Amino acid sequence: MSATILLVRHPPVARAWAGRCYGRSDMGWSREGAAAAHRLADGLAARQPAIVVHSGARRTHRLAELIVRRTACALHADARWLERDFGTWEGRRWDAIWRETGDLMDRIVTDPTGFRPGGGETGLELMTRAQAAWDAVPSAGLVMVITHGGPIAALRSWWAGQPLESMIDFVPQPGEIVEVSDHALHQRRGNKPRS
Repeated sequence: MSATILLVRHPPVARAWAGRCYGRSDMGWSREGAAAAHRLADGLAARQPAIVVHSGARRTHRLAELIVRRTACALHADARWLERDFGTWEGRRWDAIWRETGDLMDRIVTDPTGFRPGGGETGLELMTRAQAAWDAVPSAGLVMVITHGGPIAALRSWWAGQPLESMIDFVPQPGEIVEVSDHALHQRRGNKPRS
């Protein structure tokens, strides 16, 4: 039986985090994000999911719970769907990181297999983790995965057959929904990313 999977990026985060590297940091939504979450939950719940998976971060778990309350479907946490780990860069302003490191930040894109921003996770490690999370998604019915921009971008670039350096081009906007037919993509499972 084939499945349809909706990959949903969490709503906008609290305004205090604007302009900051927040990766694994755990924060709530902005006021606009909370309003968007309720609209998203209404629309997503109307599609009657079989299961909602979330990363465990507050900004994904809360949206998943809103959907589940409207549908009584199954709820599952999978930390493999968490955002990229930016190590010591977490919580810092991007402009401060730039002043301190200069063009070192460019290596996030130019050296995705070797560069660890802030000592955190490489692009390849993010891709590998996202692929493992994808492979664990149930294959029946409508599945919703409430996650982050990094894992979605990693998977979208992989499915497009693009190299790791292109992940940045596939980052969805907060609240964006990416619909994926598992049947159309099952043949890609197990393929390694291009670097």
